[in-house]
Amino acid sequence: MILAIDAGNTNIVLGCIDGDNKIVFEARLATEHSKTEYQYAVEFKNMLEIAGIEKSQISGAIMSSVVPPLVAVLKKAVQLVAGVLPLVVGPGVKTGLNITLDNPAQLGSDQVVDAVAALYEYNPPIIIFDMGTATTVSVIDRNRNYLGGMIIPGVKISQETLTAKTSQLPKISIEAPRKVIGKNTIDCMKSGVIYGNAAMVDGIVEMIEQELGENTTVIATGGLSSSIIPFCKRDIIIDNTLLIKGLKLVYDKNT
Repeated sequence: MILAIDAGNTNIVLGCIDGDNKIVFEARLATEHSKTEYQYAVEFKNMLEIAGIEKSQISGAIMSSVVPPLVAVLKKAVQLVAGVLPLVVGPGVKTGLNITLDNPAQLGSDQVVDAVAALYEYNPPIIIFDMGTATTVSVIDRNRNYLGGMIIPGVKISQETLTAKTSQLPKISIEAPRKVIGKNTIDCMKSGVIYGNAAMVDGIVEMIEQELGENTTVIATGGLSSSIIPFCKRDIIIDNTLLIKGLKLVYDKNT
C-alpha cells in the first residue's frame, strides 16, 4: 500500500492506495506552517489508525506540495509514521507529461499530478479545474501536451477579501440560495459566490474550446468543486480523487 500526501495552502490531503490502484483511505487536515514534524506525525498516525491502516501495510510514499517550507517537515513526519522516505514530486521525477510552458519548472506539482491522472482516466483534449485556495485551470490538447492554463483567486479567498474590505458585508457560508436573484444581503452574497463562480467556469470552458477549435473533457477537483460545479450549465466531471490517483501513477513511474 502506498501513502500519498498533497500539501496545499489550506489543506493537506492524506490517502492510501493499494496495489490495484484502489483508494482505501482519504482524509484532509489543515495546513499549519508552525507545526513540527512530530505534530504532523501524530496527526498522520491518528488518521491512519482511525482508518485501520497499520505501519506494516505501507510499502512506500509519495508527496506533492505547493508549500515549500513544509516539504522537509512533512517528509520527516512520513518517515516517523510509515518508516519510509517519500518521493517528492518535482524536478527529476518522471511523470510522462509533456509540458509546453515557457518554463516547465514553474508548473505546480499539484497541477502536474492532476494532469497525469486525467490523461490516464479521460480522453483528451482536457480542461481541469482545481478549486482550492486558488482556482487553477490546466489545458491538455488532443496530442496529450500540457499547453498551459490560468490561475484565478479561489472561491474562499475572493469571498473573504470581499468581507474584509467592506464595512457592512458579513461572513457567509458557501452554499447556494434558493434563487439566483437574491432578496437580502446574505442571499445576494451567496448567489454571487456560487452562481458567479459557476458562470465563470462555464465561460472559461467556452473560451478555451474556441481557442482550441474543438470540444473538451472538463474535469473539476479540489475541496470547493462540489459546491460550485453542480450549478454549471456545462457537463463537468467532478473527480475529487484525481490528486491521489495521480500521485500513485507518478510513484509507479519512478519505482
